[in-house]
Amino acid sequence: MKLRTPRLLALAVAAALAGTAQAEIAIDVINGSEISLEGLMQADGNWFDNDFTDLNAASPAGNDGKDSEFDMRRAEVILKGKGGRFDWTAGYDGKANKWLDANIKWKLGTNYVLAGQYKQPNSLEELTSTRHNDFIAKAMVTNLFGVARRVGVAYGDDGTNFGYQVSMFGRELTRNLNQGPGFGGRVYFAPMAETGNILHFGLSAVDYDTDADTARPRVRPDADQATARLIDTGNILNADRQRTIGLEGLWVGGPLKVQGEYMRSRISRTEATTAPDWTGDSWYLYGVWNLTGETWGYKAGLPTTTLPDNPSSGMWQIGLRYDATDLNDGPILGGEERNLTLGVNWYWRSNFKFMVNYVKVDSSKYVSALRAERDDDPSILEARAQFYW
Repeated sequence: MKLRTPRLLALAVAAALAGTAQAEIAIDVINGSEISLEGLMQADGNWFDNDFTDLNAASPAGNDGKDSEFDMRRAEVILKGKGGRFDWTAGYDGKANKWLDANIKWKLGTNYVLAGQYKQPNSLEELTSTRHNDFIAKAMVTNLFGVARRVGVAYGDDGTNFGYQVSMFGRELTRNLNQGPGFGGRVYFAPMAETGNILHFGLSAVDYDTDADTARPRVRPDADQATARLIDTGNILNADRQRTIGLEGLWVGGPLKVQGEYMRSRISRTEATTAPDWTGDSWYLYGVWNLTGETWGYKAGLPTTTLPDNPSSGMWQIGLRYDATDLNDGPILGGEERNLTLGVNWYWRSNFKFMVNYVKVDSSKYVSALRAERDDDPSILEARAQFYW
């Protein structure tokens, strides 16, 4: 693949700074704005124990049905300016060759106006920083129904116990990626919002126009490098708009965190067809335990991950997640999937993180050629090495 100039620049800067050991690099102070540089590099490995579908079709599986994939997952460089009435961010992922957050925030006390590209307000897991996600792959509901970065304008309030954001958005900044104008919002309430003692509830909704009047809900089996999807509605034609409602909850008690989300999405049809609307849903629930005793903080409606209490030995976590998705509705039989993920994380010092996940998949989908449902239950082992500053 031919690399473009921005991608080369991001990779070069990331490689040059790979020996740096601090949370961020302070560059300068210009007109009261503190300029800093941050970065994130992730390298992943996936090992597939396939059942029926080859989850890594790009590299043919061996006779034992096993296959593996190794790749750089992210190579992000982010330039930030903080201070005064305005904060700004400009981020680029050299691996994916796309823009990340690229916006300016006008601060009005705890209220703000945000313009540019930013994550839309409809998923607790998506809004949480990628470097601190508790599992290697986000849950199916986040990848399926979460609206990530789009160019738009938002207004919100980031209070300690209560906050909200309303947004109008369009396409993604990088060409040929997600598009479709829409609007959405999220509100959260946290009756307990102290470090180590958190209770959070949230409600979100987004509504947007489909691209070319076509929609296709489908999702990978909790493995970012899988080339196949086990559940897939196929193209839903004459699709007018997609509306998603989401519920979220979070509890932290000392070294234990429990988090969950549920989303229900409806695709409405145009007047050009008499086909019924389609509705699907997905959810997850997981728990994470800090074996070394650390806890989490809370800021602007999101959990924050602390540094290890003992940097030399690091912070150890174990986690267990269950997530489920149902894409069957009426004549559209996209399938059902339920995944169980066991994870171990090790945060070492202030810049390194190592993760191992085991995913057991339980899926079923109607196959017209068989006139019956077919089960497909693979297992996946995942590993990630991460460096950030």
